[in-house]
Amino acid sequence: MTSWPDALRTHYRWIIVAAGGALGCVAIGGLFSLPVFLRPIAQDTGWSSTGISTAMTLAFLALALGSIAWGALSDRVGPRLVVLVGAVLLALGLALASLATSLLAFQLLFGVVVGIGAAAIFAPMMACVTGWFDTHRSLAVSLVSAGMGVAPMTMSPLAAWLVQTHDWRGALQIIAALAAVTMIPLALLVRRPPALLQAASAAAPEASRESSLSVAQALRSPPFLILVLTSFLSCATHSGPIFHTVSYAVTCGIPLMAAVSIYSMEGLAGLGGRLVFGLLGDRFGAARVLVLALLAQAIVVLGYVFARQLGSFYTVAALFGFTYAGVMPLFAVIARDNFPLRMMGTVIGSTTMASSLGMALGPVLGGLIYDAYSSYTWLFIGAFSLGIGAFLAAFAFTRLPRQRPIAAAA
Repeated sequence: MTSWPDALRTHYRWIIVAAGGALGCVAIGGLFSLPVFLRPIAQDTGWSSTGISTAMTLAFLALALGSIAWGALSDRVGPRLVVLVGAVLLALGLALASLATSLLAFQLLFGVVVGIGAAAIFAPMMACVTGWFDTHRSLAVSLVSAGMGVAPMTMSPLAAWLVQTHDWRGALQIIAALAAVTMIPLALLVRRPPALLQAASAAAPEASRESSLSVAQALRSPPFLILVLTSFLSCATHSGPIFHTVSYAVTCGIPLMAAVSIYSMEGLAGLGGRLVFGLLGDRFGAARVLVLALLAQAIVVLGYVFARQLGSFYTVAALFGFTYAGVMPLFAVIARDNFPLRMMGTVIGSTTMASSLGMALGPVLGGLIYDAYSSYTWLFIGAFSLGIGAFLAAFAFTRLPRQRPIAAAA
C-alpha cells in the first residue's frame, strides 16, 4: 500500500514540473523580448545594433556569474527562496530598463539586473526537478525546458503585438508587470526535493556513500570539465542564430510580424525536440542522445545561409528549433546521472554558467558581423564550426570511464 508521503511526492513532483515550466516561459520570454524590440529601440533612440545587442550579452554574462552563485545558494537554503528573489529581480529589471534614457543605463538594467534575476530561475529549478524524479527524469526535465520553449510562441508574439500598439517602453513595462504577477505566486509553489530532506538525517544510508566526494573534487573531475566545455560550445552554436533570426529575416524583406513567426516556429519545433529527446534520453541514455543531437544542430544551422523566403525560413527554423531545444535539457540529466543530488545546484549552476557564457557570444558577435558586413552569413558559418566542436566534446564525454564515486545515488 502506498504511504501518504509517497503519494504526495508522486503527485506534487508534477506540480513542481508545471511551476518550473511556467516560470521558465515567463523568464525566458522577458529576456528574449529584446530581439523583438531591437529595431524599434534602435529607431527610437538612435542606439546602434551592437550597443543594444550588448545588453543581451551582458544579460548572459550576468546569467553565467549568477547561475553558480544562485545554484550553490539553493543547495544551502532550498530553491524556493532563491527562485522568489529571482522573480522579483527579473520583473524589476525589465521595468527599470523601460525607463532608461541612455544606452549604458539600458545595458546595465536589462543586462545585469534581468540576467541576475533569470539566473535564479534556471539552475535552481533544473536542480530541483532532477531531485524529485528517480524515473522519467529526462522527460520531467524536458517538460520544464519545454515551458521555456513556449516563450517564442507566446511571449514573443505578445511583445511584437505590444510594440506595434505601444512604444517599446510601454510594451516592456507591460511585460514586466506580467512577469511580476505570474512568477512570484509560482515561486511559492517550489519545494525542496524530499530526497534531500531524507539525506539530511543521520540515519540516511546515502550520506556515508556521498561523503567521500567533495564539491571541489567534483568540480575538478574530467566528467564535469568536459560537460562544462560541451555546454559552452553548444550554446555558443545557437545563441547568435536565435538572437538574430528576427533581424536577419527583416533584412531579407520579411515583415516584422512574419519574422517573429519564424522565431515562434523555432519554439514550436523546440517543444517537439525537448519531448522527443527527453523520451530518447530515458530509453537510450542522455549522453548518447546528446552526441547525435549536437551533430544535427551543427549541420542544420548552416541552412540559414540559404534561407531567403518565408517558406525556407520556416523549414530551417523548424529543424533548428527541434535540435537546439532538444539538446538543452539533456545537460541537467547527465549532471544528475554523474553527481550527487546534494550538489546539484552547484553542478547545474556551473554548467548553466558555461551555457550563458556561450550564449553571450552570439548577440554581440552577430551585431558586430552585421555592422561590419551588412550580412549574417559569417555568423552562421561560425556557428557551424562551434557546433562541430560541441559534438566532439560530447563524444569525448561518452569515452570517459564511468566514475562510480561521482555517480553515487543521492
